Amino acid sequence: MAPIERVNMDKEELEALLERAKTAPLSEEDYAKLKAVVETLGYLTDLLEDRKTTIQKLRQMLFGATTEKTSNLVKTGAEQSASKPEHSPATGSGAGEEPKSVDKPKGHGRNGALSYTGATKIHISHESLKAGDCCPKCLKGKVYASVAPRRLVRIVGQAPLAAKVYEMESLRCNLCLEVFTAQTPDGVGEKKYDETSGSMIGILKYGTGFPFHRLGRLQGSMGIPLPASTQWEIVQEVAGIIEPAHGELIRQAAQGEVLHNDDTTMKILAMMKEANTKAADADSEERTGIFTSGIISIGGGRRIALFFTGHKHAGENLSDILAQRKSELGPPIQMCDALSRNVPEEFEVLLGNCTAHGRRKFVDVFSNFPEQCRYVLETLRDVYRNDAVAKKQGMTAQERLAYHQANTGPMMEEFEKWLKDQIAEKKTEPNSGLGKAISYWKNHWKALTLFLRVPGAPLDNNIVERGLKKAILHRKNSMFYKTENGAHVGDIFMSLIHTCELAAENPFDYLTELQKNAAEVFRNPGNWTPWNYRETIIRIRAGPSISG
Repeated sequence: MAPIERVNMDKEELEALLERAKTAPLSEEDYAKLKAVVETLGYLTDLLEDRKTTIQKLRQMLFGATTEKTSNLVKTGAEQSASKPEHSPATGSGAGEEPKSVDKPKGHGRNGALSYTGATKIHISHESLKAGDCCPKCLKGKVYASVAPRRLVRIVGQAPLAAKVYEMESLRCNLCLEVFTAQTPDGVGEKKYDETSGSMIGILKYGTGFPFHRLGRLQGSMGIPLPASTQWEIVQEVAGIIEPAHGELIRQAAQGEVLHNDDTTMKILAMMKEANTKAADADSEERTGIFTSGIISIGGGRRIALFFTGHKHAGENLSDILAQRKSELGPPIQMCDALSRNVPEEFEVLLGNCTAHGRRKFVDVFSNFPEQCRYVLETLRDVYRNDAVAKKQGMTAQERLAYHQANTGPMMEEFEKWLKDQIAEKKTEPNSGLGKAISYWKNHWKALTLFLRVPGAPLDNNIVERGLKKAILHRKNSMFYKTENGAHVGDIFMSLIHTCELAAENPFDYLTELQKNAAEVFRNPGNWTPWNYRETIIRIRAGPSISG
């Protein structure tokens, strides 16, 4: 359900508005306010008719969601340090091994010169000295470049896409009328829009959610016209060039050790029209929903992000990827929430469910059951602290598993016993909000605790939740895709851009090099992934070796 625009009015202002409505025609401002009041009433009525809407969710929809951090949910100060309730078992021995975090003192918040990795570097030699010269102060020693250079940062503003207009002088003979035009400078090229143009438009649109029409207005206001239709033609052409690299990422993602996946809703106008036609046919059983699936594959120290938009659910898209998995590899670890549509039906996986989703079940009912939920949240907090210790110490997957089994295992055993006792001993009503949260954990206990049995199994699905924000940002700003082809182009760009971000590579440089080396990318896409394309460029520029 789409949220309505919020208008703040107190009771006296509303009463005055109603009085004005009695006596005279409403002004445009008064009409907008009265309309907002009526829409709010209808919105609340719809929410209350939905049986799934709880008071907690209603508060979040109207006033915004609050933080879910345990420290902000439970009571602070002396009450927080008090002992847990009688039904709360003690945590494991490893829970206290993580030292208390010390708040980092606030800095100035400015970026240092070394943060500008994409800036042009200009080396300036000393005007009178060079390495090995005599020191002009003591006249005895020699100066050397043994200290870091002094750095200055100077930033200039410009349009996202800049332009140059070359005016070649033309001269005409006054007798024969022959025209003589200056030669085009070297390096200008034949294209009006070079490779960097496609990279910049793609990153703005699909990497940061900047719609075509908004960029068109910005460019026009700066005297460099770039219509939305032209932008689409450019990114469509670029997508065809970089698609082999996208296909290679899919192939490599299929070999991953851990696969995260999830869905978010999306709009494709052409498919929505078809869906309306199918919905009118009572006998049609075809799916009408449209989704963007996010899949992140982790393996060999690399992370690959993939996006797929259409009628398929995340589990079906994951099946398409796993169809390219090598037969000699064992089943991968899959991390997702507990929805059945996220699981691939045709392939075997080691299924793990997201602890953060399970935790949120208790966050939602914390205000009604603070004592019980506090125990759960503090237990899971200690689980995450143990995982942070393993990560900080750089443990291998096997070492992390042994650490969790020794330190987290006892906590989770007590937690499981507490879950069972709440229902068996009738301490909690099964149909209450707390009872449903407990049932969720009991029903999915094996998948929620996979990290205690399988090396490398993650705790949650947060990495793909963060990745899906790219698709959500596009949906909020651009509203929809027009066609399936438009959605496919968006999926290609989002996949390559976010994979670069996960690999700490510059997506602008990457997309530009893919275009400049289109023939090589088509022939050998395996050499053009975000983590090896720079080495490939060096080899190409160096040319064939003498011995070869």
